[in-house]
Amino acid sequence: MPEYLAPGVYVEEVSFRAKSIEGVSTSTAGFVGSTAVGPAEEPVLVQSVSELEATFGTDGDLTRAARAFFAEDGRRLFVQRVDSTADLTEGLRKLESVAEIAVVAAPGADAAAALVDHATRCNRFALIDSGKGQSIDEVFALRRGIDSSHTALYYPWLRAADGVDAPPSGFLAGVYARNDVQRGVWKAPANITVASAGNLERPITQAESELLGSNEINPFRVFTEGQVVVWGARTTSSDPEWKYVSVRRYFTYLEHSIDRSTQWTVLEPNAEPLWAAMRETLSSFLDEQFRDGALAGRTADEAYFVKCDQSTMTQDDLDQGLLTCIVGVAPLRPAEFIEIHIARWTADHSP
Repeated sequence: MPEYLAPGVYVEEVSFRAKSIEGVSTSTAGFVGSTAVGPAEEPVLVQSVSELEATFGTDGDLTRAARAFFAEDGRRLFVQRVDSTADLTEGLRKLESVAEIAVVAAPGADAAAALVDHATRCNRFALIDSGKGQSIDEVFALRRGIDSSHTALYYPWLRAADGVDAPPSGFLAGVYARNDVQRGVWKAPANITVASAGNLERPITQAESELLGSNEINPFRVFTEGQVVVWGARTTSSDPEWKYVSVRRYFTYLEHSIDRSTQWTVLEPNAEPLWAAMRETLSSFLDEQFRDGALAGRTADEAYFVKCDQSTMTQDDLDQGLLTCIVGVAPLRPAEFIEIHIARWTADHSP
């Protein structure tokens, strides 16, 4: 309550609405790697190719990947320059300071272990490149060493419009950004044309595509019209709950959005008024997600639930000042296998 020192009428603005949750950005990328020139002390935000090349030069896998990111409609990219591949872990550590980064990559580098560690600890998503010129057997060997829901592996490298092969992570970071803006982070980033790719580093047969996909390696496909299309949306996780890129990234989006928008609850009295405010805040956010088509279910009751009351906390929790809310959501999963049954009817059959 304010302190009033003299008689009079005092008007205050008071809100009776629960605080809202604002969704975080999912399209900002962070790349780490060697460049010809540029600062290396901290991540640098670049928002165009001209800005990129003026700061970091025109050569190298990272620069080619960044050009692909912007060509695929990416908008915000943080670049952390390192002097060599041995410095990648330190470069990724520096990217931790930029909270808005959602997708990370070390374009063209052999950095799977470092990317898995970074993405898992920071609750981000990492794009892992297969090696340049890598064979099918070699990419299978790479895949066997990775088990994480926070990463996805793509094969092979893509041929840019200038005819130079470039690591897939740059293209994919841009495709993710475009898909998130146009469709939503809950939509699988697959069956999407890579507009700035002219071809693949090496052709992929249908049999190879199926073999790659069954081993959680996302292939590209070239259609007869020449479009290069992302033909997979699987993570590198062995857990079937986290099989799909869209499910993992959507849950990360929910977690970050809720975390950053509910900091106001810290040190509030842990009692029914706070619990009711949290139920309303969370339910309003998830209801909006349901109306946007992000959740499965015919009704909101089938799509999500929120619990925050005496049943979600023990007396010991209350004594320790722990507020616990339980949220359940029904995520959408992509339809990977479309089965259409065609039956022949006789001419005299009435439908």
